[in-house]
Amino acid sequence: MAEETFYVHGTDPAEQKRLTALNDLMNEASLRELGLEPHERALDVGAGLGQLTRAMARQTRVPVVGVERSAEQIAEGLRQARAAGEENLIDLRRGDAEKLPLANDEWGSFDVSHARFLLEHVRDPLVVVKAMVRAVRPGGRIVLEDDDHSLLRLWPEPRGVMPIWSAYMRTYDRAGNDPYVGRRLVQLLHQAGAVPRRNTWLFFGGCSGGPNFEGFVRNLASILDGARGPILATGFTDDEVTSAIDSLRSWEKRPDAGFWFAISWAAGVRPLGIAV
Repeated sequence: MAEETFYVHGTDPAEQKRLTALNDLMNEASLRELGLEPHERALDVGAGLGQLTRAMARQTRVPVVGVERSAEQIAEGLRQARAAGEENLIDLRRGDAEKLPLANDEWGSFDVSHARFLLEHVRDPLVVVKAMVRAVRPGGRIVLEDDDHSLLRLWPEPRGVMPIWSAYMRTYDRAGNDPYVGRRLVQLLHQAGAVPRRNTWLFFGGCSGGPNFEGFVRNLASILDGARGPILATGFTDDEVTSAIDSLRSWEKRPDAGFWFAISWAAGVRPLGIAV
């Protein structure tokens, strides 16, 4: 990614713990929609800690190339892979999404290129998607998963949380990033030279009494706490952020609480016989 790209969440151990828990919540749905087949060659752009990358490799039964710009994320990802006895499943490479670290003979060789929660953090998502299209063979798939943060709904609404969530979205604008990029995924595929084939939403939420409800709420609380500094820069006070997080944690105990969110998902293919 470009040098000036700002990842609001950071890469400290608390964020790595949040991402690990988030993968537990999200990976099953992502894998279901990806529909990978044995022996497909896959590229995972913005691999983070590599949990989904390894899960993809368990389906393809061949190593998956993962690209990640953060040395800290790669180190922790490799540690987790070794601990699971799965270091042979991933080829984690440090590099930028706009300039993928691929050898000359790797361009145009992948069956699938995939990115999740990446485009919202880059200055020019189209550059990234164009690189992903170039990476796959003619007829290969490009799969994008990302956020449109406006979709979040909590009901009954916990006091003070949604204004802080709006401030969190403004931190993206201030960094030159797009908190609504999820709604643009089909257009980005088209502009990058791919043929869009399908779009949907992956439900990310639950209700009081549901098996994953606590995990969804804790992820949201961790996001707001981890982005506290940039949120404060929008004009909120530290006490207001703390009060909103406390309100969210109290709300979690309500028997009528509902958490509604969706991840935007879109897939396209590289046209046959057309250079991109």
